[in-house]
Amino acid sequence: MNNQAIFYLMGIAGGGFVAIIVAYLIIRKALDKGDRKRIRQLREGTSSKNYSADVIYQRLYNTYNKIPFIKRYLKKIRRKLEIIHMQDEYKTRKQASQIITKAICVIIPLTFIILMLTKGDMLLRIILLLMEVFLTETLMTGSIDKLDTKLLKQQVDFFAEIRHAYHEYNMVEEAIYEVSQNDELEVSVQGQKIYEILISDDPESELEKYYDVAPNSYLKEFAGVSYLTREFGDRTLDNGSSLYLKNLNNITQEMQMEILKRDKLDYVFQSLSIIAILPVLFISPLKNWSISNFSFTKQFYDGKLGLYVQIALLMLTFLSYILIRKIKDTGSIKNEYKDPNKVWQMKLYNNPIGKKVIDLFIPKKNSKQHRMLTKLMKESAYKQKMQTFYVNKIAICIATAILTMCLFSFAHKTAINYVYTEPTADYSAFGSLTESEEKKGMQVTEAHNLIIEKIKGNKKITKEEIQTYIRKNSEFYAEATDAEIEIAADKIHSKLGIINKEGFKWFELLISFIFGYVGYCVPVWLLMFQKTLRKLEMENEVMEYQTIILMLMKIERVNVEMILEWIERYSNIFREPITKCVNNYEAGAWEALEQLKDEIAFPQLERIIESMQSAVEKIPISEAFDELDNEREYYQAKREESNQRLISRKGMIGKVIGFAPMVVLFVGYLIAPLIIIGLSSMGETFSMLQTGI
Repeated sequence: MNNQAIFYLMGIAGGGFVAIIVAYLIIRKALDKGDRKRIRQLREGTSSKNYSADVIYQRLYNTYNKIPFIKRYLKKIRRKLEIIHMQDEYKTRKQASQIITKAICVIIPLTFIILMLTKGDMLLRIILLLMEVFLTETLMTGSIDKLDTKLLKQQVDFFAEIRHAYHEYNMVEEAIYEVSQNDELEVSVQGQKIYEILISDDPESELEKYYDVAPNSYLKEFAGVSYLTREFGDRTLDNGSSLYLKNLNNITQEMQMEILKRDKLDYVFQSLSIIAILPVLFISPLKNWSISNFSFTKQFYDGKLGLYVQIALLMLTFLSYILIRKIKDTGSIKNEYKDPNKVWQMKLYNNPIGKKVIDLFIPKKNSKQHRMLTKLMKESAYKQKMQTFYVNKIAICIATAILTMCLFSFAHKTAINYVYTEPTADYSAFGSLTESEEKKGMQVTEAHNLIIEKIKGNKKITKEEIQTYIRKNSEFYAEATDAEIEIAADKIHSKLGIINKEGFKWFELLISFIFGYVGYCVPVWLLMFQKTLRKLEMENEVMEYQTIILMLMKIERVNVEMILEWIERYSNIFREPITKCVNNYEAGAWEALEQLKDEIAFPQLERIIESMQSAVEKIPISEAFDELDNEREYYQAKREESNQRLISRKGMIGKVIGFAPMVVLFVGYLIAPLIIIGLSSMGETFSMLQTGI
């Protein structure tokens, strides 16, 4: 091959190489454009805008977390939401921020309304602003309760889908996994957690951990039944149906009844909380209306008697509001647990001086009072220690006594201030003073004030001495007639009598101590009230025990001890005696159950315990509780009737308490002053007319 051919081949190879490089670069550039375009399209579908609602709530969460007062509520809400959104930080932050934002949107306008309606009445303004704190708590708690009810409604659909998936896969864990793929639902997070528990190396211990964080008892029951079915297998009942699916149906029926109960309670109590707190907003408008139309009532509303009625109305409103919240409570979200040893009361008690003082009030162990109080604390589900309870009692006692003394002192100052600032004029029965009459009356009041400042303190001064002083020292009455000076002396003498007698008296100190003792008793009364409410729930809880027994009685290897452990796990009112029975079971099953029967003293639960005693020594569990299965429909109807009766009782108590402040507002603060002072003024007018005649 000659040199020319070689050069041709080298040129063709070089050109081809260059062409390949150019083609590679062109194709790569085209591919890069396509990738970027595709990535941009994916981002457009998935990325959030800078000002989307989710991004705003996440930013607000960070802002709220930096504000001291709001941070406290944010953490409290977060701890409750974490129960619903297990390990989902994004949703927890978003919903916590939403709840805080909604509360702020309500509180800020309400604050402006309060500031506008309470101009010149600083005491009422402070009390109303304090009431806002409780209103904020209610708004937040209500939002969390709605989320829990929403989760409960999702569980109904979730269990229905589980039934279909179980028919398809015939495996519990696969059915749960298949239905739990919808990440948009809160219940799916719970389903995924239960699935992870079932396939874990130690499902029993993981299940115990889940029981402590589950949002409600129905998910506990579902997780427990799913574990037992996976562990021991499913059974086919006499009618050919699956035992697992029947148990699932029992749980669903329980949830449906609970949802109906909550909906009815929400309907009954939807406006009672507002009705209970609404009267405090009408105190100032009613006062202004009454004074503008019946000017003689001004001496009541601006005097100390009006102050006492106003304080009593505010205290009644506050108490009614708290009681309604307790009555309506459905127990949907578990209360935040507080370590009994880490509360501020125990820190105070652990102080050497505080311990010595508080121990003087705590009854001695094994005394009758100690036993009765311990029993009351258990029956009312009080979670703190006896020491904490008595710190609360003493603190409330001292605070109540001090506040009562401050109230008496403030009332005396109010009465004196009324004398110095009220226009001195004759009131008409209807209408109010004209501007000129009010101006003239203030001139008279200022003239009287100058005289009073000179002669006050002399409690034995007579009207004649006041007349003499007016003639010699008052420029305002320099040209007045003897009759005018006599009238002025009478009014000044009357004002002096009020000023001289307005001082803290010994019986007011005694009344302060009496109110302090009432405050000391209030915690016990609240426990009694809580105990009364829990009694209304007893029958409902026992019927839940029946449902648990129905689910367990036909599962193989289930014994009485396991049933007791399940009942203990879901118990609330009867937890203490049932826990004691479980602990004593191994020492003697019959004796432990007999002791439990003696302690509870509730007929329906006693029958269940007697059936357990039969199952321990005589017959199988399925036969011992056979009547529960045979009379399932009867118990369902009885449960519905029991819920209806419970709602009716709570509604009746709630209406009485909720409307009490409104009744006191119109009767005690508006109508009674009009009648009493009006009749008194009319009597004085008729007396003056008769004297003139």
